[in-house]
Amino acid sequence: MGRKRSLDTILSSEYVSISELVELSGVRYSTIKYYTEEDMISFQQEDTRLTRRYPRVLALQRLEEIRLMKEEEGLTIKQIKQKLLHDGRITREKPSAQ
Repeated sequence: MGRKRSLDTILSSEYVSISELVELSGVRYSTIKYYTEEDMISFQQEDTRLTRRYPRVLALQRLEEIRLMKEEEGLTIKQIKQKLLHDGRITREKPSAQ
């Protein structure tokens, strides 16, 4: 594991790790991981064994957007995902497990 970066460094970085995104957003690690697996938040990963890097500004905006849809509009995650897909803000949808 690498050394933890300072908040100033994180705030000036174009890309952040999931742990740094948790620190910046206050959203739980497991929640961000779930949103990532559901293609609701994009990331870059050079190799399968390397850390996922999230575009800081876009990821924080998307987390806020999801929060607002949940809290203010009362939408479920499934409804939010459908809305994002319909609006073209996510490009693919994984088949749901049945």
